[in-house]
Amino acid sequence: MKTLSLKLDDGIFSEAEKITSKLKIARNRYINEAVSIYNLFNKKRLLKKQLLKESALTKSDSLNILAEFERLFDED
Repeated sequence: MKTLSLKLDDGIFSEAEKITSKLKIARNRYINEAVSIYNLFNKKRLLKKQLLKESALTKSDSLNILAEFERLFDED
């Protein structure tokens, strides 16, 4: 495990303290779980961005191939 210093806004800290006391979990565990969930969220967001970019790159090629197939079927 890595040790780090963390500065939280007062409101965020107070809310986290209330929640951790109600859940009866350590603040450290709570923050670890929160960061883990946020990492998953951002991984999905980055993947979506990458897929949209790659989809746009292949769009014109796909349309060209479709047009070629349509020409082949029209010739028959």
